[in-house]
Amino acid sequence: MKAMSEAERATRVDLAAAYRLAALNGWDDTIYTHISAAVPGEEGAYLINPYGLLFSEVTASNLVKVDTQGRKLDDSPHAVNPTGFAIHGTIHAARQSARCVLHLHTEWGLALAMVPGGLLPTTQHAMRLHQRLGRHAYEGLALGEAEGRRLVANLGELDGLILENHGTLTVGRTVAEAYLLMHHLERAARAQLRAMAATGGRVLVASEEVAARTYAQWVGDGSERDGDAEWPALLRRLDQMDPSYRN
Repeated sequence: MKAMSEAERATRVDLAAAYRLAALNGWDDTIYTHISAAVPGEEGAYLINPYGLLFSEVTASNLVKVDTQGRKLDDSPHAVNPTGFAIHGTIHAARQSARCVLHLHTEWGLALAMVPGGLLPTTQHAMRLHQRLGRHAYEGLALGEAEGRRLVANLGELDGLILENHGTLTVGRTVAEAYLLMHHLERAARAQLRAMAATGGRVLVASEEVAARTYAQWVGDGSERDGDAEWPALLRRLDQMDPSYRN
């Protein structure tokens, strides 16, 4: 077998960390949902969680390397969940900049996916994603190539999708970026939905001008990505609690 590059090893550590952090946040759904990352220097190859393991059990070494058709590219003893390919494989094949794809069924993400108006510019976290979230209609379990093509079309060059009646999805140029975008989305969804529940649906919504200006302030000139500053701190937290994700 080809020797693992340092770049792949670093990506495996970051991806395993994202799984562990998601578990700490309560973002996991037993053995379901996925976070995937493209393998540096290996076009069409990406890493995904072993089917049957909890997010809290994922490590750098037990991630499975697959191609965009879902075929295993290593000698891992673990299977992979076919529902991941229609989403993750299709996005990795179609969008080179989406180095990490994060799809979840969280409590707040599921609730947001049932709200016709979607995410509103009600908080700073929400305004980071202003006009950056698409929508994808529910078609049943994501198993088919045709749905994968429609999902990619709905994503386009955006930062993520609300998967109606299903959950949420973010993409990033790094694992850290995809993770922090999901952090913003989760915070914003929770705040919006709690406020709507408390007020009968009436909430303060920023104007288009203010929301657009706030988004521009968030992203700046693009030289600093979401996660660049936060990720080392999150890894330190994991290392203090349980560094086994690095194994």
